Amino acid sequence: MKDDMIRLGQFLKLANLVENGADAKVVIAEGRVTVNDEPELRRGRQLVVGDVVALGSARSRVASGGGEVDVPW
Repeated sequence: MKDDMIRLGQFLKLANLVENGADAKVVIAEGRVTVNDEPELRRGRQLVVGDVVALGSARSRVASGGGEVDVPW
């Protein structure tokens, strides 16, 4: 199950919601990030598949990395 988890700070970068870890730390500390519509202040919060992370009007859902990517090229 550990492979299906990602830390909040890492996810914000992966989902392109922030540029880098320093930015993630700031927006989390300022209370601007929610997980499943609840404010989250822990950068190390473990996210699981299905969690929804929001920063402002941007929202991203944690998905499994096990699926195939269908790229049209």
